[in-house]
Amino acid sequence: MRELKKQDMIDILYGCAVLGTGGGGPLEEGLAMMQKHFDNDEVLQLISLDELPDDEYVVTPYGCGAPSATGLNPKFKDLEVSEVVPSVLAMEALEEALGKKIYAVGSTELGGANTAEALHAALEKGVPLLDADPAGRSVPELQHSTYYVKGVPIYPMGVATRFGEKIVIQNVQNDLRAEDIVRAIAVASDNMVGVADHANVGKVIKESLIPDMITYAQEIGQVLREAKEKGADVAQAIADAKDGKILFKGAVTDFPWETRDGFNFGEIHLAGEGEYAGEQYKIWLKNENIISYRNGEVDVVAPDLICMIGEDGNPLTSPNFGIGQKMTVLALPSPEIWTTPEGLACFGPKHFGLDVEYKPFKK
Repeated sequence: MRELKKQDMIDILYGCAVLGTGGGGPLEEGLAMMQKHFDNDEVLQLISLDELPDDEYVVTPYGCGAPSATGLNPKFKDLEVSEVVPSVLAMEALEEALGKKIYAVGSTELGGANTAEALHAALEKGVPLLDADPAGRSVPELQHSTYYVKGVPIYPMGVATRFGEKIVIQNVQNDLRAEDIVRAIAVASDNMVGVADHANVGKVIKESLIPDMITYAQEIGQVLREAKEKGADVAQAIADAKDGKILFKGAVTDFPWETRDGFNFGEIHLAGEGEYAGEQYKIWLKNENIISYRNGEVDVVAPDLICMIGEDGNPLTSPNFGIGQKMTVLALPSPEIWTTPEGLACFGPKHFGLDVEYKPFKK
């Protein structure tokens, strides 16, 4: 067990925003969610999987949907917004239904807002955070999880809207069905809900997650912070530290996107600058960056990570772009589990209807 203080948690969230590959929610939202904890100098306990008792329960709280860049839809203006973060409401609903005290909280993915949901829930409930993750990055769909690959059921699960409504789903036939149900609730709730799922005991949790991923995110956040302090190239520093690769440097020329079925779909078009002048780059996204093309040819594809760093050295998220905005695109290697046949079947290019084979960017 180790203690996470304010700077540790900030580094974690910055690192998670890099690993969010454009998704995982806005970093600013995550930092705002944590601000009261920072103001109160609260300390979070981080425990390893080895430290988790076999018979204690863990749940995974997070936000699910396609957050709007323009705020609350006027359609919902007459509804009272809850002061409690929906993922905490979902966790409380699940705890009540189980009749069990939750021992620890796990993250659902690494993202600037969604990992903050786990940190916030852990501090609100006074429980530790697990140093592990079921994705090792951000992912668009609920079944994009090592829990799914390992055959661990997603239920029972709690779902809560930002308007304070709470639902407990006792069982679902499979994770794909859970995705449809939760996404439908999100669509009816301004495209965002809080979820707490995969309630299970430590013995099962230990065999289901990618270990040490919160520490990994913290290390990336620290590299980012120190590079900014030195005036160094942040993207290059991260690539050097974490076996990554710079893919492209350029400016946004177009960003066609839409929210459909609870997801943000879109493309990011870039014109090269500097050594990339005269070249073109395109990223296709489904909440997260899934595939990129350099001069019309496939460059990098999921499950490898396509990350974006802005001119100010901060990670970028979709759909928060402006024409002319400059960025550096870099790749980071996928967690090993996603490169297995089972992992690729769940979260490889074929899942997204892409007629390409996965080839690690390092090769």
